Amino acid sequence: MIDWLRLAESLISSPWLYAVLIAVSFLDSFLPLIPSEPVVIVAGVHAATGQTDIVLVIAATTLGAFLGDMVPYSAGRLFGARLLQRLPPGTKRRAAHDWFARELDARGGFVLVTTRFIPVGRYLATLSTGLVGFPLRKYVLFVAFATASWSAYTALTGYLGGVLFQENTLLAIAVGVGLAFVVTGFIEAVRRLRHKGDAAAPDAVTD
Repeated sequence: MIDWLRLAESLISSPWLYAVLIAVSFLDSFLPLIPSEPVVIVAGVHAATGQTDIVLVIAATTLGAFLGDMVPYSAGRLFGARLLQRLPPGTKRRAAHDWFARELDARGGFVLVTTRFIPVGRYLATLSTGLVGFPLRKYVLFVAFATASWSAYTALTGYLGGVLFQENTLLAIAVGVGLAFVVTGFIEAVRRLRHKGDAAAPDAVTD
């Protein structure tokens, strides 16, 4: 398996670093075990010392994440019709499917933006939008905003750590990763509270 963090650190002063950022953020969009956040944070930390360009770090990460988010969505659209055939009208599974489709139609932007900050959540959300036939135009718009926000936040978190602790790179990286975990946890808490406040979904049963 590729050690993405070590690879990024070995290329920190090379233009190839941006290709690594594109690749790791692309793969992390549908392979949750790929650690994109630490890699982006490291690139952000080194931007504080001028070894990387923070604008290019954000741009490369956004591009990779955006293209990556198209993969589960496309897979969902591909298999969505087959799934629908297995959910006859009138069943509770079909009711759950239709409820989720309505929820995405009403709050798709909120779902896609918040789950982008949650490693497994981002994959489940993008796949689900494809499965329920979420409109491509709206999906592209929301995902473009979500990936740009996530990329800027992740890279600038590292950059802030690098500015505060320029003499201690390891501490800067640790602070950046810590901030990322705190904000991710906060976003997940807000998402769960909002979900509890929404109308209850149809009960999941086995037909």
